[in-house]
Amino acid sequence: MNALVNAEHASAAADWPDRIYDLLISHDIRQVAYVPDSGHSRLIRRCHENADLKVTRLATEEEGMGLLTGAWLGGERGVVLMQSSGVGNCINLLSLSIMHRIPMAMIVTMRGDFGEFNPAQVPMGQATQTVLEAMGTLVYRADKPEDVAPTVDATLRFAFNTYRPTATLIGQRIIGAKVFGKKG
Repeated sequence: MNALVNAEHASAAADWPDRIYDLLISHDIRQVAYVPDSGHSRLIRRCHENADLKVTRLATEEEGMGLLTGAWLGGERGVVLMQSSGVGNCINLLSLSIMHRIPMAMIVTMRGDFGEFNPAQVPMGQATQTVLEAMGTLVYRADKPEDVAPTVDATLRFAFNTYRPTATLIGQRIIGAKVFGKKG
């Protein structure tokens, strides 16, 4: 039994980006907006490989809020992929989603979290959930690989059933903490 649990954990750890991709397809997501991020790189690659998806590389995260608002008004579902450091860029535009009841699904890889090496990432990483919630966003968090797919599924369902902003935060325990050189 223990070997089976360990095998399931290893599988979830290896393929969580593929599970998110499958969820995007099953939820009829047609547009994917992203700011390049190593935590999302495999998912971004998968999205680019699908000619039926409109995949847009953004210069800054708040562009994704406008893009998804337009997508929704045009009859398409979308999702924004970003890193926690970009959440602060979206705050003003989240109010549009609330005011106009537009689904705004976000999948956020965390920095400034477990094992972070870069002190500049810590303030926004620690504030991400609080800031999103203060703007009326429902936030779910996944800190184990096996929780990613059900958490993203809940986020997408909530966004498109209640017409409001939602976010899944994918903890640094899952994506791994970056390491740049050793001191000493």
